Amino acid sequence: QLRLVESGGGLVQPGEALTLSCAASESISSIVVMGWHRQAVGKQRELVATMTHWGFANYEDSVRGRFTISRDNAGNMMYLQMNNLKPEDTAVYYCATKPDNEWRDWGQGTQVTVSS
Repeated sequence: QLRLVESGGGLVQPGEALTLSCAASESISSIVVMGWHRQAVGKQRELVATMTHWGFANYEDSVRGRFTISRDNAGNMMYLQMNNLKPEDTAVYYCATKPDNEWRDWGQGTQVTVSS
């Protein structure tokens, strides 16, 4: 079974940047959709960004223009470049796959905290 491991989270100040990484245990080149989700304390998990295996990206409205998702299919990696971070971006960030109609293969998550 595919395993995903997120890394790159941390504590930053508002306006700073972070890049999250998602390492897959096997090839992701055939996975139609992969994405980043986040869950803040006391809130439901929300979808942040997705990318298809052919490179089409989509973003949640609050992060569009600040976050950039990318995939390195040859290296079995996915990334989330986050710029101009805001306190409301504070959450645990998860990567996952969507080979069919459901999100699967959730990683363990990486904490992002934006605070002055």
